[in-house]
Amino acid sequence: MTSAAASLLPDEPAPVRLMNTIWADTRGVHDELTSPVALAEWLAAVTDYERSDLGGTSQRELAEALLLRDSLRRLAAYSTGDERPSAQSPVSDLDEAVAAVNAALADSPHTELALRDGRLQATRPRRASAARSALAQLGQDAVELLTGPAAVKLRACNAPGCVLYFVKTHPRREWCSEGCGNRVRAARHYQRTRKRNP
Repeated sequence: MTSAAASLLPDEPAPVRLMNTIWADTRGVHDELTSPVALAEWLAAVTDYERSDLGGTSQRELAEALLLRDSLRRLAAYSTGDERPSAQSPVSDLDEAVAAVNAALADSPHTELALRDGRLQATRPRRASAARSALAQLGQDAVELLTGPAAVKLRACNAPGCVLYFVKTHPRREWCSEGCGNRVRAARHYQRTRKRNP
């Protein structure tokens, strides 16, 4: 079973996809990560971790994932100048958002040297659960996204009612999806038609 949010904007970088587990439709704003099982399914769909490795995802790991997600949304809002009321994060303080990302990075597997069967090898031992390791990798990817060359391409979708973020991959791209673009164009057409035919 793949979650709706995992299939939402599948070409976006994983940290943006994590931010977009908060999404909106005509019924309101939704949160895709509502349980440890939902988190495990999302991580299996978006990261290199297998669902079987993520089986024991805990309530604490869900809380850590939500804090990371909300912190990334706060940092993305800061980076993009996003002031959409519906897209505001529960993490309002930038320092708190930075600290949450750094806390996630603490669980990053790092390369170590090992001697195995008489040969030197580089290994990447995992020091945390699969879920925390996956979140650490998402945090690392987010640091690269927010500070690297793609940072200038990170955008907030400004279609009415949308709360998603995206990385602008084409010079003419203005919205997160064709659906949002179509809604904006239809609204503009409606307004022009209404002005001509009152």
